[in-house]
Amino acid sequence: MKKVSMITQIVIAVVLGVAFGLLLPKIGIELKIIGDAFLRLMQMAIPVLILGQIIQAVAGINPQELTKLGGKTIAVFGISSFLAAVWGVAMAVVFNPGRGIDLAGAQDLGIQTQEITPAETFLNFLPTNIFDSLSKGSIIQIIVFALFFGIGLNRYIQTKPESKLFELIIDFNEVIINVIRYVMLVAPLGIFALIASTISNLGLQIILPLIKYLLVYATASLLFMGLWILIITIYCKVNPIQLVKNMKSMTVMALATTSSAITLPIAMEEAHEKLGLSDRITNLVLPLGMSLNSNGSAMHMALTVMTISQMYQMDFDLSKMITVAITATFVSLANAVVPGAGLVSLAIIVPQLGLPIESIAIFAGVEWFVGMLRTFLNVNSDVYSAIVVARSVNEIDYEVFNQKN
Repeated sequence: MKKVSMITQIVIAVVLGVAFGLLLPKIGIELKIIGDAFLRLMQMAIPVLILGQIIQAVAGINPQELTKLGGKTIAVFGISSFLAAVWGVAMAVVFNPGRGIDLAGAQDLGIQTQEITPAETFLNFLPTNIFDSLSKGSIIQIIVFALFFGIGLNRYIQTKPESKLFELIIDFNEVIINVIRYVMLVAPLGIFALIASTISNLGLQIILPLIKYLLVYATASLLFMGLWILIITIYCKVNPIQLVKNMKSMTVMALATTSSAITLPIAMEEAHEKLGLSDRITNLVLPLGMSLNSNGSAMHMALTVMTISQMYQMDFDLSKMITVAITATFVSLANAVVPGAGLVSLAIIVPQLGLPIESIAIFAGVEWFVGMLRTFLNVNSDVYSAIVVARSVNEIDYEVFNQKN
């Protein structure tokens, strides 16, 4: 008997979860503990996975190439995230998703305003204690430490090539990957519980007042993905259908879990084994991109801010729209990589643009559905960026990409 693939199991889990949540909502709500347990099991290994993979990637790069490769990666991240934010603003201007929605009865859900200056934002990127950062899951702080550690280890290896520290880190990373593989064995059950509890708690009627907003965001995400695929098809000379096919597992996982962190191990595996990206590109670009290249988050915040302004009939001029795009790009750097982080990001950006903090309340009910789209674009754009960087340094195995082996 042919074994059912993980992607098929996850799709079945999502469909059954929706049906279960609609038909048995009282029981579905009780399944939340199973879904939360699955998320915790995945998240427990993510910080050390990122730490180890970036250290390995940076330490293994030729010192002369380190600055060049890092510069290309950051440039692709910055440009793509800003363009995603601009795209979100443009889609809001064209389709006006906020028109006709009355927020007069919306109440503050207790989300606190977070007034954060650029200086404070910068300092929050820097860890004071790496163990504290690991315990809190502060991804950007972990990445900063990993970069410094990797550079230091790179230098150490050059002076003492007989050292076994680098090999020890490689072995450690393999063990962490195995831990995540064991947890993934229960992924279908965990995803079923997550979907069932969410539908049971919210119901489908919760999305009706914002159906236009969701449709605009979905359209914007798909069109932006199409632009990415077009660029990669032309620049990397690959078959776009094969590209989509090779990324199907990570795409389904992103949609089902709404977490870039949980999807990262699968994205790294597919990037290397199906897209043909080299180890050093996969291990460096994808963990970095999880926090530094949030195309979906930047677009989500820009589109949502514009939607809120339309709800309150506060028309933004061109200069304010540019401010929205720039602010959304920078706030996306601090975007958490776990489910439900969208509301926190909105609580940061909405007050800074002069909009009422209570406007965020109405979006709480559709956060799960928005999170699916946001994570879907975040994860895929990270991989697209890695493909572009890999092509620039000729580190794509086209035989692997075309599945000829």
